[in-house]
Amino acid sequence: MQARIQMGTFMTPAGKVFDNRVTRLLGVDIPILQAPMGHIAKPALVAAMAEAGAVGLVPGSLGHDETRADIHRIRELTDRKFGVNIPIAFVKDPAIVQLIVDEGIEFVTTSAGSPAKYTPVLKEAGLTVFHVVPSLTAALKAIDAGVDGLVVEGSEGAGFKNPRDVSTMVLLPLICSRVGVPVIAAGGIADGISMAAAFALGAEGVLMGTRMLTAAEALVHDNLKQAVVNAAETDTMIINRHNGRPVRVMRTETTSEWEFATEGSPATLLGNIADMYRNGDLEISLPQFGQVAGRIDGILPAGEIIRQTVEEFQSVIGRLADQYVGASEDEDVIWDDAALTG
Repeated sequence: MQARIQMGTFMTPAGKVFDNRVTRLLGVDIPILQAPMGHIAKPALVAAMAEAGAVGLVPGSLGHDETRADIHRIRELTDRKFGVNIPIAFVKDPAIVQLIVDEGIEFVTTSAGSPAKYTPVLKEAGLTVFHVVPSLTAALKAIDAGVDGLVVEGSEGAGFKNPRDVSTMVLLPLICSRVGVPVIAAGGIADGISMAAAFALGAEGVLMGTRMLTAAEALVHDNLKQAVVNAAETDTMIINRHNGRPVRVMRTETTSEWEFATEGSPATLLGNIADMYRNGDLEISLPQFGQVAGRIDGILPAGEIIRQTVEEFQSVIGRLADQYVGASEDEDVIWDDAALTG
């Protein structure tokens, strides 16, 4: 096992950096989740997240047997908690739900489908359930289904998107203002400053996909990791809108042919995605990462990503408190109405 993360001077007097509904519900120290990326979020990455005090998620999209094997391997690497994602529309065998219950998993995220399908049985078994939502309407439906919390995903993120995409900056505060459950922000989160922004907008946790794609433990060819590191913020695009299944991908010669397509389906290329992840040929499938790639400049171990993120988060909120809250407490602020109204 790798050494568990030490936050040093960033610990609160109670000994914790974070103490909110997400950390309490999930039983973890740090409310940072790694996206359950199929073929990429394998045991080494999930265990590294858990060992760092954060949350690793096993992708349930790979089938019953592989999910079970991954759970068993992770438990050989760490004794800390981790979760599983159930991508409802892509579940190959519904028995995976019973597998998760039987394996004693305590936390599940559900996505890509109706939260009403599996939430009742998961809740009856005592699991904590967060559902991934891309809109306010979807959030309210998930609340009605009885979920414990939400993962609110903006359109900046990688992978399949809502046909009517909304950015995190708009979607997150909107949903947080309308629901009472804890919210985890996803889409555009890669470091402490973006985590602080998400918390300012109402989140109590964040989920990182593209940032964790570049983690040293991520099971993906270095070509894709380097593509993320080298990418500009404009090097992704959304394709396949004409089929009602838009997906954000890296701009390559292959994917560029689909940018303005009105017929055909790039989804046929997804059959090669596992090969792409292993051999590094980015032209044979749909390499997926988010716009935040333009802000990622290196490959680091997952534990170091967590450490740096928490350290920067604390620094940012401390600086803002000193600059604005401290100033308002220590000084008499005189408002110039004429200046404010122009």
